Amino acid sequence: MLVSNEKKKYSIKETTKVEREKIVQDAYAIAVSTGKPPTEETMQLVKEYVDGKKEISEILEETIQNIKISDRC
Repeated sequence: MLVSNEKKKYSIKETTKVEREKIVQDAYAIAVSTGKPPTEETMQLVKEYVDGKKEISEILEETIQNIKISDRC
């Protein structure tokens, strides 16, 4: 296995929509294989990344906030 020292780029500016779709497909496959699948709400946020509307960091922040709110209820 070859290991690259090059850092992968995931930002909207550095990826095409097709690349973001592939990133999401790979992440979804990993999530499903290691636990329960993401919620529909999370998948809606991810769609915004694929569509170029939100960065991954924004989605993570929103997801964490939603979990914190859910935990309080």
